Amino acid sequence: MRIVICGAGIVGSAIATHLAAEQNDVTVIDHDEERAQRIAEHADLSAIVGLASHPDVLERAGLEQAELIIAVTESDEVNMVACQMAHSVFKTPTKIARIRSNAYLRSDLQSKVFTEDNMPIDFIISPEREVASAVGRQLRLPGAFDVKELGGGKIQLVGVLCDNNCPIIDTPLRHLTDLFPDLSITIVAILRENLVTISRDGTDELKTGDRVYFVCDTEHLERAMAAFGHHEHRTSSVVIAGGGNIGQILAQDIESGQSDIKSKIIELNKDQARNIAARLSNTSVICGDVLDADILKEASVSSSETFVAVSNDDEVNILSALLAKRIGAKYAVVLVNMQGFLPLISTLGVDVVINPPQITVSSVLEHIRRGRIIDVHSIVEGLGEVLEAEAVSGSDLVGLPLRKSRIPKGVTIGAVLRRDRVIPARGDTIIEAGDHVILFAKQGKSRQAENIISAK
Repeated sequence: MRIVICGAGIVGSAIATHLAAEQNDVTVIDHDEERAQRIAEHADLSAIVGLASHPDVLERAGLEQAELIIAVTESDEVNMVACQMAHSVFKTPTKIARIRSNAYLRSDLQSKVFTEDNMPIDFIISPEREVASAVGRQLRLPGAFDVKELGGGKIQLVGVLCDNNCPIIDTPLRHLTDLFPDLSITIVAILRENLVTISRDGTDELKTGDRVYFVCDTEHLERAMAAFGHHEHRTSSVVIAGGGNIGQILAQDIESGQSDIKSKIIELNKDQARNIAARLSNTSVICGDVLDADILKEASVSSSETFVAVSNDDEVNILSALLAKRIGAKYAVVLVNMQGFLPLISTLGVDVVINPPQITVSSVLEHIRRGRIIDVHSIVEGLGEVLEAEAVSGSDLVGLPLRKSRIPKGVTIGAVLRRDRVIPARGDTIIEAGDHVILFAKQGKSRQAENIISAK
């Protein structure tokens, strides 16, 4: 697929690198020469310098031959104009734009403005809203470092850490069915020292420090967490460090959908703090530095269950979370944009890392995956993807027991949703046409996963 990406910032670079690694023909546009050069050197793609909304720049990028434009510059307006140019001048089939401002994201405006006759954007992505939603999922399931609903909410994808309290350490995975015969759960991946293991024969054993991804029936989620030694109660109090877009959206989501949670926001800028306080009705706002221990004490961090650091500064987020944990916060969620920080953070005592570029990549992939891909979730550090796909008659997976199916190395089946019934993936499971199948694919194996679910 030929793809033009507008913007070589953190988000654009993450998307471009991912898509180029999948052998797509990618061209990146950025007005900053240094950033354009950096992404061209880092990934197998082309980069040009220019303003992404200018038709001559889009022409140089080869948009006339492209199937897709992804506009993720730092300017909403540039992104919208780039998509308009792609539609009106270059007849680009699919247009995706990042829109950050809440002023453009009002539901009443979207239905009037973002139409084929007006502003022809096929898919709008909002990293801030996606990140806030991801944090909200973590608040509902403390003990997990990654959570994703699949199958219309019927299935949960969960990432958990195996610590010293995990009762199934050193137990071969094939014995889990015997230990928990009534539990609909399948382990799809084990992350150990930044390597991914997929157990084919069930002989692999979990070790202390492993990060494990499993899928389970939503009705079995509490028991599934207990099987890994996690009995954490749902968060009842949260302190949010950073009153930017993400912090505000998160606080608003808590007020509207999780009213049982007491929330506070710490914001350094006085004017911003004042504006936040005016917008929110049930959230306390404290003006101060999140790296000031006295401010954290004023926010009662020591008695709060969860500390969420979502400022625009990765280092501030990491340091404030460590300080909050030292003061007494039970659980720390940290937003980190820089990929280079990710392997280090889990060793520092931080419980959950939220990576906006990874979340945005997942949002983009959901819209451009081929075949009958319903949902896509990129796991931590981009080490793999979880796909929800509809099985098609004539595909390699339909009609045979899974043990006899030609599932490529690096791909595993986690669960099947047949109408409203969740079926854990076992060797004798037979997939039918129309089933929704949850697959895990290691990095670089997503295309093979798509192929086995599609008709030949």
